[in-house]
Amino acid sequence: MIPKSISYILPDFFHKTKTPLALLNILFIGDIVGTPGYQIVETFLKKFLDDYKIDFCVVNGENIDNGKGMKQQDATNLFNLGVHVITSGNHLWENWESRKVLAKEKYVLRPLNYPRENPGNGYAIYDLKEKGKVGVLNLQGRVYMSPIDCPFHTAEWALKKISEETKVILVDMHADATAEKVTMGWFLDGRVSAVLGTHTHIPTADGRILPNGTAYITDVGMTGPYDSSLGMKKEIAIRRMITQTAHKYEMASNDVHLCGAFVQVDSETGKAVKFEQIQFPKFV
Repeated sequence: MIPKSISYILPDFFHKTKTPLALLNILFIGDIVGTPGYQIVETFLKKFLDDYKIDFCVVNGENIDNGKGMKQQDATNLFNLGVHVITSGNHLWENWESRKVLAKEKYVLRPLNYPRENPGNGYAIYDLKEKGKVGVLNLQGRVYMSPIDCPFHTAEWALKKISEETKVILVDMHADATAEKVTMGWFLDGRVSAVLGTHTHIPTADGRILPNGTAYITDVGMTGPYDSSLGMKKEIAIRRMITQTAHKYEMASNDVHLCGAFVQVDSETGKAVKFEQIQFPKFV
């Protein structure tokens, strides 16, 4: 059995008038960083899928190709492992191969609030047949990041579309500022099943279910080498900070962890009934 981490169950009073009839188990894995991140997913994903009885799996893959972007083979490998949808963020654009993937793969997403001239989809609705449909929305923040379209207005527009087909909606909020992520969580509370933060690569300790039934965490953390600075060799990161000049990015490789979240959702209401933060191996 995989060791479990922080778990949060919605208080009984929330569902005192009804018992969830159809529970959907969702696994979300945070930013996969380079080969080390992919290898731990390749090694352990099946066990997670089995142990948690996962119905639907999403990963953020924007850093999978040596820390910058994604190639077609990366996407194909993840889908073959059992991943249903791949989300991303700003680093996707630093690898030109990513654009080819976005143009081809319906279930590889880029943040919806980038200009529409860019290739790819910002949300997808995945049909699990008898288990129903799941919507996945990819957003990007603007604080300390590119001045793209408003993620809040974009979310409003997208939810009108997605909610016509399903109440089960997962949001990858890819942003730098914790305040922007938290605000998005409150903004969408009760309207989506989960708002899961990515991009900053460090797992936060605020995972919970908000009052109206939306699972939330500011950042699930990266899946990759933690003997590093956000996946980069720490010696190079220190040099960059001290000299304030560019140095070639080099991937780190040690102390690899898989980080993410398990969310159990009542598929009839779209409300989260259980949230569990995943850190494997657990940090000591």
